[in-house]
Order: sequence, then C-alpha cells, then structure tokens
Amino acid sequence: MDIKKSISGVKQELSADEQMLASAFKVERFYKKHKYKVMALVSAIVISVVGVQISDAIEQSRLESANSAYLKLLNNPDDRDALKTLEEKNPKLFELYRYRVAIKDRDIETLKALRVSQSDIVRDVAGYHLSILENLEVNSILYSELSTLYNAYRYIKDGDVESGRSQLELIGADSKLSDISKVMLHYTIKGI
Repeated sequence: MDIKKSISGVKQELSADEQMLASAFKVERFYKKHKYKVMALVSAIVISVVGVQISDAIEQSRLESANSAYLKLLNNPDDRDALKTLEEKNPKLFELYRYRVAIKDRDIETLKALRVSQSDIVRDVAGYHLSILENLEVNSILYSELSTLYNAYRYIKDGDVESGRSQLELIGADSKLSDISKVMLHYTIKGI
C-alpha cells in the first residue's frame, strides 16, 4: 500500500512539474515571439512613471517657491523680487495678494483690474468691495445676502424706503442676517 501511495505521489509531483515546465515553455515562446512589444511596453511604463514623478516634483517646487514668496510679501510688502516670483509661479495667489492689498489700501484702480480676474472668487469679492467703495448697488454671488442688506441700507439712506423694505424682505428667516434685517425693517416702520 505504501508503495502505491508513493508511486501515485511521485506521479502527481511529476505531472505538476510537467505542467509548470510546459507553462514555462509557453511563456518563453510568447516572449521570443513578442520580445520587442514586451520591451516597448515595459519601457513605456517606466518612462511614464518617471515622467509623472518629474512633473510632480516640478509642480511641488513651483508651489513651494510661490508660497515662500507670498510669506515674504506678508512680512515685507515692498519686496519686488518676491512679488515677481509670486506672479510668475502662482498667478491666482498673486491676484489674491493684490486683492488683499487693494482692500487694505482702498485702491479702487486695482479692484477694477481684479474684476476681470481669472479666479471667480477674486472677481466676485473685488466687485463687491469696489461697489461699496464707489457707493454703487452691490451684486455678489458669494456675499448675496450681505449685498442685499447693503443695497437695502443704501435705498433707505437715500430716502427710497419702499425699495429698501423690498430688499430686506428678500432675506430669509433662516439667514444669519435675518436679525439685522428685522431691525432695519423696524426702523423703516418707525421712520427713523
């Protein structure tokens, strides 16, 4: 019995080895037939991975340079080199810096220039602050309720109480500005 088990075990091992050897021959035949295609595919994968790594490293370096320039400008707004570096390396952050300085200095010309910004956010907030500085009607997506409140204030201040009230009624009860809106509505009733 032991001999039969041993013989069947040897047969199974030989058949497994035979299958492994056969698949090795198949792989070798496939490789010889498609050697250049396989090398081209492996080369393309390696080149792609290296290219992505290089691209990521360049982008990271650009962002670090722009952030460093921004921090220098926060400490020293007169640093022309940092301003130029920021403009070249990260134009959107440069526009945000210009917006920050324009608000601080109440610079209407810079705010007008930023109204055509590439960034939707900078364009919207620059327009909002420009309208307030020029005492014009405010229209802002980001500050929509605040714009409505400001416009109502302008109307009431100019004596157009009805237009002011209609603006205040646009502010919903669930708004964070609803209490201010209610107070302003109350003042229009009193005629103050």
